[in-house]
Amino acid sequence: MGFFPEELDRVDARAKVTGMAQFSYEYDFPGLAYGVMVSSTITKGIILALETKAAERAPGVVAVISHLNVPKLKGYEPAPDADKQPAIRKGFKVFSDNIIRFNGQPIAIVVADTFERATYAASLVKAQYQKEEPQTDLHKAIKSGAPLDGPSYKDYVRGDADAWKNAPVKIEAEYEMPYEVHSPMEMHGLTVKWEGEKVTVYEKTQTLYGTQGSIARVFGIPPASVHVITKFVGGAFGSAGSTWPHSIAAVIAAKQIARPLKVSLTREQMFTMVGYRPKAIQKISMGATPDGKLFGITHEANAMTATYGEFREGITNTTRSLYACPNVTTRYKVFPLDLSLPTYMRGPGETTGMYALECAMDEMAHALHIDPLEFRLINYAETDPERNRPFSSKFLREAYQIGAESIGWKTRNPAVASMKEGDWQVGYGMGSGVFSSGRGAAKVGVKFIDDGTLILQSGVTDMGPGTTTSMTKLASETFGIPVNKIKFEIGDSDLPAGPGQFGSQTTSALGSAVSDASVSWRKKMVEIAKQSSFFHTEKIHEADLKDFLFENGNMVLAQEPDKKLSYTDVLKYANVQKVELLEDSQRVTQDKYTTYAYAVHFVKVLVHPATGVVKMDKIVAVVDGGKIVSENTARSQVIGGVVSGIGMALMEEGVIDHRYGRWVNNNFADYHVPVQADVPHIEVLFVNKPDPIVNPIGSKGIGEVTMVGFASAVANAVFHATGKRVRELPITPDKLI
Repeated sequence: MGFFPEELDRVDARAKVTGMAQFSYEYDFPGLAYGVMVSSTITKGIILALETKAAERAPGVVAVISHLNVPKLKGYEPAPDADKQPAIRKGFKVFSDNIIRFNGQPIAIVVADTFERATYAASLVKAQYQKEEPQTDLHKAIKSGAPLDGPSYKDYVRGDADAWKNAPVKIEAEYEMPYEVHSPMEMHGLTVKWEGEKVTVYEKTQTLYGTQGSIARVFGIPPASVHVITKFVGGAFGSAGSTWPHSIAAVIAAKQIARPLKVSLTREQMFTMVGYRPKAIQKISMGATPDGKLFGITHEANAMTATYGEFREGITNTTRSLYACPNVTTRYKVFPLDLSLPTYMRGPGETTGMYALECAMDEMAHALHIDPLEFRLINYAETDPERNRPFSSKFLREAYQIGAESIGWKTRNPAVASMKEGDWQVGYGMGSGVFSSGRGAAKVGVKFIDDGTLILQSGVTDMGPGTTTSMTKLASETFGIPVNKIKFEIGDSDLPAGPGQFGSQTTSALGSAVSDASVSWRKKMVEIAKQSSFFHTEKIHEADLKDFLFENGNMVLAQEPDKKLSYTDVLKYANVQKVELLEDSQRVTQDKYTTYAYAVHFVKVLVHPATGVVKMDKIVAVVDGGKIVSENTARSQVIGGVVSGIGMALMEEGVIDHRYGRWVNNNFADYHVPVQADVPHIEVLFVNKPDPIVNPIGSKGIGEVTMVGFASAVANAVFHATGKRVRELPITPDKLI
């Protein structure tokens, strides 16, 4: 394999396809026990009595743990001012009391010697409740007018408030996004093993150190006493960004029974115990001049959180900066409901907000009789209008051009409901995507051995984007070492601290650390080379990094290119067995530039007029993500985001029966996600121009932005095909017939 491969196959592919990859629930230890969570059957109230005797007497049962017998935990001790805190600030600590806050809340864990016995015994646990009337309907909550208050919910106003009303051409539209549930192939599960006052947790997590800290706080032990291992993650999309109650319950139970324990959620429990994308109802009011220039935008968003915890996201944020508009007003309100806590889900906030904004842009373009792409270009923001400063880079205009040419945008008939292929109506649509792109902190350990092997270590997890692959490729390029001599070790909290895998930050933060580490390593190699007589010149002792080239595994004197020595020989001649260092790459906060990644999605849909069926016919996704470090894995990231977008646009919808506060479709038979038949070929294209500001490798994260704006592209295409504007996702046949 060459030193600088144009493309690199996934380095973990063989382990995954052969079953050698070990996921968090798959570890085995002598004396292993199995835990099954018992969930509440009401939505709000208190537990009057918990009947566990039948479960405790069932075959193989080791323990039944609940609020009745949970051990005293330092992290459960109430704060001095706990009584003065509002309920939403108190959070939810599993088994800490008898209060029911949401349907499906874990109320006990049953531990047995086999999974089947634990499952059966869990069915024997019965609770008696004092019920209270729940409120799970966002529409009703909005009418009650009791949102959360505080500085985070202050209105944003640029120019004149609600100035859209004074524009010659204006539109108003309301858009609704349903609950959307994380549906990874690997359900959340973990294996726990205590040894004295130290615990090893094999956990499905996107943040090793977040999990480590959460467990340490509950038990009042040093973080170093909590060893978190996550070698592989079978998808997460944000659901593994928190340490959820079932994980704490598993660690509590393992300590109490003094045996190794593994716990996995059921698919049904995945709907209530690990978060979801919150429901949001948005209103966009937009005004423009007849020549297509935006005059005013007002974006109002109403979303929900749990009654016991505050979750908020930037639904309206990108409306402030994506387009050049002198008057922008945004309002964001969050209403507590008797549901479990929502959480971040791919493109959090931006995906929700851009669905409304990009649909409204299409509606305004139609009202103005201007091509939707041209309308966006008329209002293209060259600098950030919100912060009044330049972008670190912005090649969205190029992305528009690349995508439009690939989809054949100019050849479409712009008239609504004017195109057909056989019995199918044809529609074209587009939607823009934007997501913040920064540089976080990361540490990388470097070990270069005299046999030419480079070992890099960082405590980061890989939930599927191919972090080890992209970092191996980057290390090959920056260190000048063939990929088959590089090993990138991740997934262990004992390794140098890496970033959490969320917010499109991993490549930027970890890649910067790898790049910085290569510079530090080269400096060390120069000092070692000075000890070798091979490079003896009169000025060798004055030489520094600039006097050497690092090419194809060799150090070369810049002014004497015939003098080169392999890295291994450099160590051998200096009698050095290995070179080690720890690179600490710090977070960089930009105050002079706005840093965003961009995307644009173009789609062609077919709509059957008799049945209302929508088929995705062609998809072109173009991403401005700075320099693309690994095109294979980056392309997979985009495809994954688009597939999620298909689900959002056409089928995914969490349904709650508000009479009981209970999820109706908490299974894969009723909660639909895209399958192969729903997904056409996805053409992925990259602008691939380095960002000169964000980090030394010129790369901007793309994991989140690949989903932002896609649902609006589909909705806009359906309108173009049929003339019917569906503003409530998903776009199902009943809404088109």
